[in-house]
Amino acid sequence: MPIQEIEVLVVGAGQAGVAMSEHLGERGIPHVVLERDRIAERWRSGRWDSLVANGPAWHDRFPGLEFTALEPDTFASKEQVADYFAAYAEKISAPIRCGVEVKSVRRNAGAPGFRVETSDGDYNARYVVAATGPFQRPVIPAVVPEIEGLAQLHSSSYRNPGQLPEGAVLVVGAGSSGVQIAAEIQRSGRQVFLSVGPHDRPPRSYRGHDFCWWLGVLGKWDASAPAEGAEHVTIAVSGADGGHTVDFRALAEDGIRLLGRTASFEQGTMHFAQDLRDNIARGDAHYLALLDEADAYIERNGLGLPEEPEAWLMRPDPECLTNPTLELDLAEAGITSIVWATGFAVDYNWLDIDAFDEKGRPLQQRGVSTEPGVYFLGLPWQSRRGSSFIWGVWHDAKYIADQITIQRGYLKHDGQAALLAGAAV
Repeated sequence: MPIQEIEVLVVGAGQAGVAMSEHLGERGIPHVVLERDRIAERWRSGRWDSLVANGPAWHDRFPGLEFTALEPDTFASKEQVADYFAAYAEKISAPIRCGVEVKSVRRNAGAPGFRVETSDGDYNARYVVAATGPFQRPVIPAVVPEIEGLAQLHSSSYRNPGQLPEGAVLVVGAGSSGVQIAAEIQRSGRQVFLSVGPHDRPPRSYRGHDFCWWLGVLGKWDASAPAEGAEHVTIAVSGADGGHTVDFRALAEDGIRLLGRTASFEQGTMHFAQDLRDNIARGDAHYLALLDEADAYIERNGLGLPEEPEAWLMRPDPECLTNPTLELDLAEAGITSIVWATGFAVDYNWLDIDAFDEKGRPLQQRGVSTEPGVYFLGLPWQSRRGSSFIWGVWHDAKYIADQITIQRGYLKHDGQAALLAGAAV
């Protein structure tokens, strides 16, 4: 099979790859997007059955297309999100090739660009955009060894309570995924234990506006870096059941047993850090601080938004918070399965360049790699707090397309226009 020539090769056709294609297409830059599965496949098969977007439909979308058959303030299901990206790709005539896996990317020796080996032949590409996002390799901490009769799975493999064996369930991780999965399992009639680590807990809405709106008008989406010490703090927010504020005390009232951060395991007993009260308190402080800022914004701008005094009320502390459990015999508690809602790590084993730190994370600034000609898209905090949201990815893709355009200009000025004449795919 002859080597295929292309100027820009984009790896991945999720939200990042589709956004990248739009901006490259608008600039007339020849490109191809390679996707090993279907468009936005992780939304379809890499999430649990009842998942919905964490932002309302008016917010979690690209500028060029609204969700059809959805009210602006509702939350799209995972299938609706995947269908949205497929429709968007069709709208912009994105040159996406599905069912093509990228196996390796290496810089050409003595020639510009990169040799890209795929399951459908090789490409020569002047530029490569890694648009595979942050959810690549599920992380399960090496805490509990394989024990007969104890099922362990990552949240990305969880689908619904019916797939779990009979018995109680321990959910480790209390970000958006952990709290939604824990609540769903509890509603199915199981006893659930939820291990709660450090987290931010924003209000779902306040005084008539969703928290996405508040973060926008307060300028928080544009924060360029997380607060010191908060790089790995999860956000406990939910669009489930029409959207509601995550309230750990309410979860406890519903029967979920709250625990501190999972620390270790030995001889059938799980040990938890003595940090539950502090973690809940810091989440409360974040919640109340946002209410304060919202009230100040309303007063400063003379807005007539309805007051919401009940948003300031806190439920009483449950027993599991005032007298936290530090050790739990899993068998005695009837726990037969553990769901690890512990996030993901990046995996760029296919990208053979010297542009990663000791943990395999890309060395980049706003997506521009330290390896010339390589770009990353879809990373958390890539340029701002909103980078990992759908609309944030779209804006980051625009920036990368601008950088590629700048580089093309240099090549043209140097009389290397022939390098830019890659065949359209």
